[in-house]
Amino acid sequence: MTKQCRILFLSVLISIISIKGISQVSISYYSSSLSKIGLAYNFNDKLWSELRLYSNTSIENITPELVVNYNVSRKENHNIYLGLGVNLNYFNGIVVPIGVQFTPIEKFKNFSLHIEFQPTIDFENDVLLQSSWGLRYRFEKKTGKK
Repeated sequence: MTKQCRILFLSVLISIISIKGISQVSISYYSSSLSKIGLAYNFNDKLWSELRLYSNTSIENITPELVVNYNVSRKENHNIYLGLGVNLNYFNGIVVPIGVQFTPIEKFKNFSLHIEFQPTIDFENDVLLQSSWGLRYRFEKKTGKK
């Protein structure tokens, strides 16, 4: 892993450890030919960030991707979001995720499905157009009330 990747990973890890409430944290999986796993943090109802790791690469090609997303439209059962981020290592460039996240089952509000289109401007190669679908689980803070 390159020095840049280590610094990015440690910065995000320290940020996540310092989070006071876990209710704003979620994990996700993006299924495509370039599958990713992600750990997200919601700053508020509109703004959230996510650290994603490409999961189908060799150890030396592990590619972290850090994105900041903005919910353009937020409804009860779906969100439409637009983001901007960077990735380092196997790809080196800027990413622009555009997606929809929706909760299809009322009883399971912590689980959601998402579809995403993501142009990647790789500084060393060309523009890569990625699309994916996946799952997200949002951890909910226990309040003690029933």
